[in-house]
Amino acid sequence: MRILGCVKEVNELELVIGLPNGLQGFVQVTEICDAYTQKLNEQVAQEEPLKDLLRLPELFSLGMLVRCVVSSVSITEQGKKSVKLSLNPRNVNRVLSAEALKPGMLLTGTVSSLEDHGYLVDIGVEGTRAFLPQQKAQEYIRQKNKGAKLKVGQYLNCIIEEMKGNGGVVGLSIEQSEISTAIATQEQNWNLNNLLPGLVLQAQVQKVTQFGLTLNFFTFFTGLVDFMHLDPKKVGMYFSNQTVRACVLCVHPRTRAVRLSLRPIFLQPGRPLTRLSCQHLGAVLQDVPVQGFFNKAGATFRLKDGALAYARLSHLSDSKNGFRPEAFKPGNTHKCRIIDYSQMDELALLSLRTSVIEAQYLKYHDIKTGAVIKGTVMTIKPFGMLVKVGEQMRGLVPAMHLADIPMKNPEKKYHVGDEVKCRVLLCDPEAKKLILTLKKTLVTSKLPVITCYEDAKPGLQTHGAILRVKDYGCIVKFYNDVQGLVPKHELSDQHIPDPEKVFYVGQVVKVAVLNCEPSRERMLLSFKLLSDPERKNGSVERRQKSKKAISVGQLVDVKILEKTKDGLHVAVLPHNIPAFLPTPHLSDHVTNGPLLYHWLQAGDTLHRVLCLSQSEKQVLLCRKPALVSAVEDGQVPKSFSEIQPGMLLVGFVKSIKDYGVFVQFPSGLSGLAPKAIMSDKFVTNPSDHFVEGQTVVVKVTKVDEEKQRMLVSLRLSDCRLGSSSSTSLLLLSQCLEELHGVRSLMGSQDSVLIQTLAKMTPGMVLDLVVQEVLEDGSVVLSGGPVPDLVLRASRYHRAGQEVEAGQKRKAVILHVDMLELEVHVSLLKELVNRKARKLKKGRKYQATVQHLEESFALASLVETGHLVAFSLASHLNDTFRFDSEKLQVGQGVCLVLKTTEPGVTGLLLAVVGPAAQRVLRQTRKDSETVDDDEEGDPALVTGLRRQHTLALGDTVTGTVKSVKPTHVVVTLEGGLVGCIHASHILDDVVEGSMPTATLKVGQSVTARVIGGRDVKTSKFLPISHPRFIRTIPELSIRPSELEQGHTALDTYSASPGEKIEHYQAGQTVTCFLKKYNVVKKWLEVDIAPDIRGRIPLLLASLSFKVLKHPDKKFQIGQALRATVVGPDSSRAFLCLSLIGPHKLEKGEVAMGRVVKVTPHKGLTVAFPFGRTGTVSVFHMSDSYSETPLEDFMPQKVVRCYVLSTADHMLTLSLRLSRTNPETKSKVEDPEIDSMQDVKAGQLLRGYVQSIEPSGVLLGLGPSVVGLAQFSHVSQSSPPKKDLYRKYLPEGRLLTAKVLRLNHNKNLVELSFLPTDTGRPDVLSVSPELPLQKQEERAKAKERDRKEESQQRKEKKNPKGQKEGKLPNKEQTEVKRLGKRERQDSEGVRERVNKRQKKANLLEEDDSGVEVYYREGEEEIEETKVLLRGMLPKPAEVPRLRLSSGFLWDVGLDSLTPALPPRGESSDSEEDEKPHQAMHKKKSKKERELEKQQSEKELSRIEEALMDPRRQPGSADDFDRLVLSSPNSSILWLQYMAFHLQATEIEKARAVAERALKTISFREEQEKLNVWVALLNLENMYGSPESLSKVFERAVQYNEPLKVFLHLADIYAKSEKFQEAGELYNRMLKRFRQEKAVWVKYGAFLLRRSQAGACRRVLQRALECLPTKEHMDVITKFAQLEFQLGDAERAKAIFENMLSTYPKRTDVWSVFIDLTIKHSSQKEIRDLFERVIHLSLAPKKMKFFFKRYLDYEKQHGTEKDVLAVKAKALETLLPGPCFMLQTWKRPLTSHRKPWRG
Repeated sequence: MRILGCVKEVNELELVIGLPNGLQGFVQVTEICDAYTQKLNEQVAQEEPLKDLLRLPELFSLGMLVRCVVSSVSITEQGKKSVKLSLNPRNVNRVLSAEALKPGMLLTGTVSSLEDHGYLVDIGVEGTRAFLPQQKAQEYIRQKNKGAKLKVGQYLNCIIEEMKGNGGVVGLSIEQSEISTAIATQEQNWNLNNLLPGLVLQAQVQKVTQFGLTLNFFTFFTGLVDFMHLDPKKVGMYFSNQTVRACVLCVHPRTRAVRLSLRPIFLQPGRPLTRLSCQHLGAVLQDVPVQGFFNKAGATFRLKDGALAYARLSHLSDSKNGFRPEAFKPGNTHKCRIIDYSQMDELALLSLRTSVIEAQYLKYHDIKTGAVIKGTVMTIKPFGMLVKVGEQMRGLVPAMHLADIPMKNPEKKYHVGDEVKCRVLLCDPEAKKLILTLKKTLVTSKLPVITCYEDAKPGLQTHGAILRVKDYGCIVKFYNDVQGLVPKHELSDQHIPDPEKVFYVGQVVKVAVLNCEPSRERMLLSFKLLSDPERKNGSVERRQKSKKAISVGQLVDVKILEKTKDGLHVAVLPHNIPAFLPTPHLSDHVTNGPLLYHWLQAGDTLHRVLCLSQSEKQVLLCRKPALVSAVEDGQVPKSFSEIQPGMLLVGFVKSIKDYGVFVQFPSGLSGLAPKAIMSDKFVTNPSDHFVEGQTVVVKVTKVDEEKQRMLVSLRLSDCRLGSSSSTSLLLLSQCLEELHGVRSLMGSQDSVLIQTLAKMTPGMVLDLVVQEVLEDGSVVLSGGPVPDLVLRASRYHRAGQEVEAGQKRKAVILHVDMLELEVHVSLLKELVNRKARKLKKGRKYQATVQHLEESFALASLVETGHLVAFSLASHLNDTFRFDSEKLQVGQGVCLVLKTTEPGVTGLLLAVVGPAAQRVLRQTRKDSETVDDDEEGDPALVTGLRRQHTLALGDTVTGTVKSVKPTHVVVTLEGGLVGCIHASHILDDVVEGSMPTATLKVGQSVTARVIGGRDVKTSKFLPISHPRFIRTIPELSIRPSELEQGHTALDTYSASPGEKIEHYQAGQTVTCFLKKYNVVKKWLEVDIAPDIRGRIPLLLASLSFKVLKHPDKKFQIGQALRATVVGPDSSRAFLCLSLIGPHKLEKGEVAMGRVVKVTPHKGLTVAFPFGRTGTVSVFHMSDSYSETPLEDFMPQKVVRCYVLSTADHMLTLSLRLSRTNPETKSKVEDPEIDSMQDVKAGQLLRGYVQSIEPSGVLLGLGPSVVGLAQFSHVSQSSPPKKDLYRKYLPEGRLLTAKVLRLNHNKNLVELSFLPTDTGRPDVLSVSPELPLQKQEERAKAKERDRKEESQQRKEKKNPKGQKEGKLPNKEQTEVKRLGKRERQDSEGVRERVNKRQKKANLLEEDDSGVEVYYREGEEEIEETKVLLRGMLPKPAEVPRLRLSSGFLWDVGLDSLTPALPPRGESSDSEEDEKPHQAMHKKKSKKERELEKQQSEKELSRIEEALMDPRRQPGSADDFDRLVLSSPNSSILWLQYMAFHLQATEIEKARAVAERALKTISFREEQEKLNVWVALLNLENMYGSPESLSKVFERAVQYNEPLKVFLHLADIYAKSEKFQEAGELYNRMLKRFRQEKAVWVKYGAFLLRRSQAGACRRVLQRALECLPTKEHMDVITKFAQLEFQLGDAERAKAIFENMLSTYPKRTDVWSVFIDLTIKHSSQKEIRDLFERVIHLSLAPKKMKFFFKRYLDYEKQHGTEKDVLAVKAKALETLLPGPCFMLQTWKRPLTSHRKPWRG
């Protein structure tokens, strides 16, 4: 339906259109026009606003009249109708055609594009292009568009001025003078089908009624004018036959009823409506009289000002039952309220409903923020509660504001329909957004409300709600989104260390305003409401006094008063001003701070302590040497004005946030180090890289002096203070000096033990006695200077020695732990017996790491055994390392010695040399039997030192320490470490899930002890075992075991073999993937902590895709549902299957591996657990082929169907109809298992088995054989039976017809004849047979002619012409044929026939002159021409593309043409045949018969030549092929391979040279292929000199880079690595700007396990290549690291790139692909979680969500899939504003939500 409307409201994404009779509809932004929609799509795609794209408020103005078409009418949830409209000219003007257009027509359209001389306008008429000239738009642009050019999507009223091409091109005008006077006339061919709203026409009054007028227009049509659309000035003055002008409002599509309007405003098209609203909107009117009542419509009323008003039927009463029509007689008065205004009708809309009249608010503009209102509960959602506060108004109460305290079940307190009392938090009338609160304290509060920052005056007290709780304070929210901060020191009179434990989000608090800056929208608040003036004045005096005594940045001496948990309370001397010195500020080294704190005592004095800051409460001090030195050197800026970008400053970490680190400097200034520039490595969690209080060096990157802010960098690359070796040595010296100072503090203690420990230094050799050998292999010793002193040697430092209690051993001290009071010693002989050699300062020495501390390490020199200390950090900021970068005890390092004599510390000092020289030294073989998972888990190893007293069934509580895919490590009370296996986490494990992923690090768990596992043997020990107290407790958190207790705890004392016996074959178990054994090709799984299982790869899936890449399908730790097959032979493992019971019974489908291929027979297939089977050649496929076994080779995986298990060997089938019947594969060759499957007359295919004296045996099935007697084999049988074996070899595929069945002999009689099978003769494909007969007949004719006419020939040829003349002419003709395009075989035969006819005519025309014509010789020559010229030229000979390397054994199957063997008969066969007697000359009839026979033979030869299965077998055959396709490199390469197979190297070279000369110069790739082949040939068979010469030539004639790369690949594949490396170095010099060279060289190095060299190549590449290539090169090297190198390093590279370029979606996509291939499910999911939280465009986010969803569908559970979908909806859908749009008004609730 087309209807006229006016723009009532303009939003960003829709228009609200006012329609006649008080209705309204909605136009979405995509319904303006096609060009505008396209522009919107472009804007979304490029993620930036288009400059030439206007918003809807800029395109449309209120009151504008528009032509609409109704798209749909729907019913909302509230039962109200919602109308969707479209302004698209394609929909509005669809009723018009190009032929129907006439000049003067008034149409509407939209601008579709801007041209040089005007605009293209979309008028929606198919086949018509409308153009608006520039001069016709000038007036409109000046008056209506304020001088701006028209834009795409602008709505126009147009008049057709001219037409061209029968309506194909239309000229338009938009001049207002023409449009306002436009009249639709009958000559314009308007009718009821194409009549458009908005047209003004001439009409005659046909009838005047009380409801309006009936008009007649266009002679035959009738329209109605409603009384509301009469001209107000002429009401009651209309009469019949009066001529009036009317405007079309709408045409009903079914009844064709036309509604018209006579209002003057509609009679001037193009002019907007002027009156848009009613000034008394919302007013309640008393005693309004009824003007008239209209049944099923409503009633009209007359207002006091004389204006007409209208009330719909639904608004005349509160309910349908209470409506009384008699109450609305004209003159009756009613109380009503004005609720809306209809612009199209110029009427006020009334309502008589009591609820509307008594409503507190009618529209959003009436509601003021802070007002208390009443409403009705509509619905309760998870995000909050919807409350109806008016007829068309709803508000949202967020979940946080449902009560003063958080509510878990609000539906228990509130019910739909309840009346509630709310307070308005926020009201935005334009957005129709209303936020309410039900917090009782806020609703009933009598304190003033803060609705803007100007209302916040200092001292004002009010109520608010806590929005966020941070460690620096609380953020409180008031009305209209006004917020304020309560600093930490204003939270309470008492210090609150952790505000999150005291306050919660949503808590209602009473606050006092301290300060407010409205211009900056900042407010400072306080919870300290009671202010004591005296107390306040006293604190000010104290603060002023302390300021006079001490200042920030001053160096002071302090005296320790007392020690607290966080640091030292001290008194600043000499005025004894109280101050606080935190523990982290005692040292620059994080580990030395707690050590100094431990040994410092009350009364000790500390010198040169720095004052950091002052506050009302305390003075904060610092003793960090780096900060003290910076203050003394004057390197500390006092204010922001002194700071410049690029400055290096020393400070300390003040606080750590998720987004960065705040660094404070000695002067009190602070800066932020964002996450992106926090480290050169990727930062996942800032807390992993830095700790609070740590000393750092920063580089200033940006300073905002106005806001007093600055950004700093903590990256090592930015903050270098000098060489890394000098910085490393300085840090080491400071650390050891502080340790020496601690020894001094220990020496002043009274304890003899402590004094002894203080005197011990590393390197001292002691005589000790072995006390005990612990379970972990370490040794406890005693016997030092003090009897109570206990020393410990780790298992590594036990040096593999067999020691027993009581033995005496010499040991050397490695380190004294002054905090735990432990001494670490070593029994290594090379350390105890040091060698006295002179050491040189600055020289490099190889050393072995012996002991590791957090900040430094101890190593021993390999040459002498001296202990050397070296720093692990090269900078104050160098505190984070990946696991692969961390040193290990026993690892070899290269050290540069800095001191040659040990000082007071007893150690030599050194710095680390080149990192590339670090190696792992395996000094001995330690027998480790710990399980793989736990062996590498340091969390478990650290827990072995403690004994426990746990018993089976005990309930313990612990904290998750680490989460692995197959187990979880838990820290128990007392420092014990326990282990929870994946099988003991959940009762019901979902297949494909990862149970360990349900636990998080730091989570508290309650578990039950179910056993103890010995660390050495991984066995579970009974509780009675003496070593049970030293086992790792095995725990369970299954709910069933926690509730009921463990009823089978004693089963753990049984051996794994006994437990395995309890499992029965066919039983289903849940197991957890441990790893995939690539070598053994099985999946290793855990059923229980001590029960292992193996799943052979063939039993993992029936999908070839899964078996090819099992790592993509199965993830470590994934739960699998498997079927028990049985125990393995050793009873140590369970054999499992993922494809059901593996019984290999008849009818079962299983996967197997080919172990043997028997030619012409079939395959032998092996299955897991030793079973084998055979596959007959008849069961390879549903369609037989010539080479059925070609695609099969040993170790290939095949899907088999078990046909029979009668014998020890299984009988199998590979037919698709058997293995996968769902595919409904077409069976071309049915299975034939017995004679019953064969019927007489049937056509069957089979394979030749043998040639017997009685005929040819053809196999039809595995046990069915057919016999074709020789008479039924071919129509042209060879003279010797042996030739059958040559032309019908074993295994040849033939088609045969069943003649009869011989059940007695179990034989099928067959026929191969063409008349029976409809196929070519089985021997016709071998041209030797017909040609042999042909030549015999030709030679006989020749001898006959020689004897009869020898004399006549001599007389007639006096010039001595030779017999070979004619053949020479024919040979010349053959050569000419070879040069030009070959003719088809029909042309050849036609030429033969013409020559024969000519010879016959000469013989018949006896003119007395004898003419000798050699017919036989002519036929022979023509046959030769046929053989050489009839080969069709291939249309598409395959072209060879060599990516790298070369293989000589390229199959010849890819050749399109195939040549038969040559046509000449062999001389040997001729000699064996007896010479036949000469025959007399044949008659004409005989010659005709012979000619027909020759044509048949030629046809057979043609079929043979066209047979694609024939392959070239000689050099001549190849010559013919390359002659027909000279530019095909694959033919030339096969020609070369042909010679190489015969070891004819020189001929192969000659062929290559010939190819290079023959191939066209335009075929560069084809020539390159030959060059590469020649390089391969010289590399394999030539000398280095010959290879070098070929290479130099190839570089001259081809693109050099390609030749270099191909030769490098050839060297690498032939394992000539030295030559390859030299070639790559040449390439790097010559092609340093080509990134492909760098990437190929990197891959070459990684394949040779030269990771260090590869990384150096990357650095060189970045120096040589332009900057724009860096990202691509780094990405390629990262991929290489993933595939060939260290996956952890690859991840680090990707993380570093993405930290710098977080919006590079291409890098994210590559990273995700590689992570899915090489990482665990947890890492993959973590990566997806990071990606979906990026701030990217919706289109890109949708791409990542789709990938995440696809991954979860394949690897996750249904719950995971739903979780991803929920996140996608949350991210891709708009925020709360969108939710408000869905309930802000009833008339808009029908719209569908945006779905991205």
